Formats: sequence, C-alpha cells, structure tokens
Amino acid sequence: MTYYAIYDVFTDTAFGGNPLAVVFDADRFDDRQMQTIAREFNLSETSFVRSAEHQPHSANVRIFTPGRELPFAGHPTVGTSIALAERRMEGKLPDEGIDLVEMLEEKVGPVRCAVRLMPGEPGFAEFDLPRISSRIEASLEPADMAAALGIGVHEVGFENHTVTLWSAGVPFIMVPVHDLAAAAKLEFNAERWLSFAPQVDGIPADCYAYCRGGERHDASFHARMFAPGMGIPEDPATGAAVAALSGAIQHFDGLLDGVHPLIIEQGVEMGRPSYIHLHIESEGGAVKGARIGGQAVKIASGKLEI
Repeated sequence: MTYYAIYDVFTDTAFGGNPLAVVFDADRFDDRQMQTIAREFNLSETSFVRSAEHQPHSANVRIFTPGRELPFAGHPTVGTSIALAERRMEGKLPDEGIDLVEMLEEKVGPVRCAVRLMPGEPGFAEFDLPRISSRIEASLEPADMAAALGIGVHEVGFENHTVTLWSAGVPFIMVPVHDLAAAAKLEFNAERWLSFAPQVDGIPADCYAYCRGGERHDASFHARMFAPGMGIPEDPATGAAVAALSGAIQHFDGLLDGVHPLIIEQGVEMGRPSYIHLHIESEGGAVKGARIGGQAVKIASGKLEI
C-alpha cells in the first residue's frame, strides 16, 4: 500500500503557500508511473520518496511537475523534509520540540535539510543550496519581456536591476518590474514567452518577475513565477527560482561580506500568499553560500489505490 500526504508549503496557514503531494515508499513506481501520478495530482510538484541509495541519507527523492521531472525544487525539498520528520516522530514528539537533519538525494545532488518540529505548530525546514546560482549569458530584450507580461517596456527594470538569466539547478529569466502595481497587473502570454525564451540543457527558461518590497511589511522582494515549460500557468511559491534569484540580488545589490536574511513574498495575486526565507552569505562580492527555508502545513493524507 502506498500512502501520500498533501502539504501547503512556505506558509503557516492551511490553503496558503504552495501545495505539494508527497508519495511515500515509492520504489515500485517507474518514471512513467511517477509522471502519470504527478499529472493526476495536478499540483505544481509531486515528490516521490524512495529508498536512499547511500547510507546514512534519509531518502532518495524524485520531483515531478505535471509536465516533467525536475532535478531540484525548493518547496518539494522543504515539504518533503518536514513530511519525513513528522512521519518519523509521529507519537514521539517531545513537549519541547526537536531539531532533526534530513539528507535528501535529489537529481541535483545531496541536499541537507535542517528541520524543527514543535508541538501544535507547523514544521519549519531550511536547506543549503546544493548549487550556487550562476549567471548564464543570453540575449534578452526588455521589449520581449514586456510583451509577454502585458506591461509597458518602461515598467521592466527598477534601479540598476535589468533582465538576466540565472540558474541554481533550474534556469529562470529574472525580470525586474518597476513596483508592486506593475507586478499586480501582469498578464502572462505563454505562447509569446516560449517564442523567445532560451533553452538551457534542453529546458526552456521560465519567468520570475520580481520587484523590491512587498505587501507584507518585512518582505524584501515581491515575486511572481510563470512556467509554461513545466506545465504550470503560475506558481505560488518557487524555491528553485529564489535560489536562482540569490545570484541576481548579489550581482545588482552588491551585498557586503556577511549573512543577509531576506523574505521573498510570492503567490499574493493567486490568493495563496507564500513567504520564503532566503539567507545569502556573501564574500568578496560573490555568493559563498545560501539557504532557503519555510514552514509547511499538512492538510490531507490518503492512499493510492493502484
């Protein structure tokens, strides 16, 4: 029997954040079956928990969107690590809570996750980026971005931020937009986007539009993500995009040496507000390391009748 759970990730409130299906004990499924199950759940991602290939790792995790498999993604990493920790500690959680480490084997490589569980509270998990964000050179025209997003060319960019392409395992075109008002009125045209979006290792780069600030007072940046290549019209929280964004923030904002805690707000326009914790460690004008974290709320569980 194969059991699953549904979590809302990057939120402390049910029906906020980004929903994730976690399928446990999934060794019996092949690639085709996992893709079919992910398409059936029809969430932005479904993670499949399999036996670890290397001890003492916690699990091997495969991540699928409705359209294809991903080598790495943030909200499945956070949600799956919390799901595994909660499953392990079911009925055994001490009153003072507990800190655990889950080492997940993903296609991008091993990902170390620190998990904190407290009685009666949503779990929190934070992971080290398995790959530092790097810039990919590409010809990117602001006019193309404006046309695909339904805004004026004058609304593309803010301060010294310009359109760039970055990847920390999954490629994203970072499209800075002028302000919250511009972000709110975006109307994404997938066909137009795919007509010019560069491919990286055969994968079309998706769109991460962002501006400074947010509706929440402590948000550093406000963002929206559109992913026609993944079969996702819009995503309420995208850890892989925030991982890529860390490179753009360092590049344009010139962060000083040290650790910089930031909150990225996403999903507001979808009615699923999400808050992604990003810590950038800067050294010598570059990103030395970065961590992404957030909470997750379990909202459902069941079994697959297949």
